[in-house]
Amino acid sequence: MIRLLLVIAVVLTVSCNSAQNATSAKKMTAQDYANTITAEDLKTHLYILADDNMEGRMTGENGNNKAAEYIRNYYMDLGIDSPIEKNNYYQPIPAEFFNGATNGNPSQNVVAFIKGSEKPEEIIVLSAHYDHVGVKKGEVYNGADDDGSGTVSMLEMAQAFQKAAKEGNGPKRSILILHVTGEEIGLYGSKYYTENPLFPLENTVVNLNTDMIGRIGSEKEGNENYIYLIGSDKLSQELHDLSEAVNKKYTNIELDYTYNDENDPNRFYYRSDHYNFAKNNIPVIFYFNGTHDDYHQASDTPDKIEYDLMAKRAQLIFLTAWEIANREGRITADKLK
Repeated sequence: MIRLLLVIAVVLTVSCNSAQNATSAKKMTAQDYANTITAEDLKTHLYILADDNMEGRMTGENGNNKAAEYIRNYYMDLGIDSPIEKNNYYQPIPAEFFNGATNGNPSQNVVAFIKGSEKPEEIIVLSAHYDHVGVKKGEVYNGADDDGSGTVSMLEMAQAFQKAAKEGNGPKRSILILHVTGEEIGLYGSKYYTENPLFPLENTVVNLNTDMIGRIGSEKEGNENYIYLIGSDKLSQELHDLSEAVNKKYTNIELDYTYNDENDPNRFYYRSDHYNFAKNNIPVIFYFNGTHDDYHQASDTPDKIEYDLMAKRAQLIFLTAWEIANREGRITADKLK
């Protein structure tokens, strides 16, 4: 009888522990998943993608292809699906599409996909360009900030969403991770995607574009807790308000709209990949740290990146995407009405 009671006690203990573990997994919050985006992991990725071995990642050249392979292999290792077919993460772009800018070489966008649990037909596109400007006069232009920072932030955001999906916590809408090529020579990768979308553009809810988030801009020295947002209110007040609310709830970064001004002489709104989505009336946000002395110089190297700051900015972007993906109603281009 005593032995039977001991067996029952053990079984009950194991059952309770299993139930507690299951409950614990379900209790993971958006902030918990955001916290898996770490400065250490970002640094590890960036020291590889912005290494001299990548030869400046010029579109159509060997280093660009090496970078694409690194990104693809990361998604394969994590078990994140391709939206094209199993183990095929490349959206090929023919050489002629680049109008002679790649010395006759083709290139590719790299894509990964996390299917939504409730509204899979509604797509949130997270984008960053992985190309840079190559080698000039024997010097490798590593492009650590531009846009190695956005590229590796996307890798980390993807793993956070994948972890949530594996644990049964969404996202409710689908996430398309879009690493575009050809940005530096004319926004070609995003242009190709929007002209040849893997999913109908009318199903694309928003594009959140990450281009340079690893440094402190020259005009912001001494005030690092910020990020420039461009385009958030151009097509959708709803998106802008959501973005503000997410930041207030989680990160409390200064959201600086200086470059969102229609009269800004830099015209940054027209100069990164979100613009090809905005042209198609898809609400966008462009996340940007501003320029600095190393912008488009060989001195844009990974040792100069502010990794803790980059992690915080990447977490903000992830949390904004999380809210868009999991809210009840779809974000709309309400300013077009």
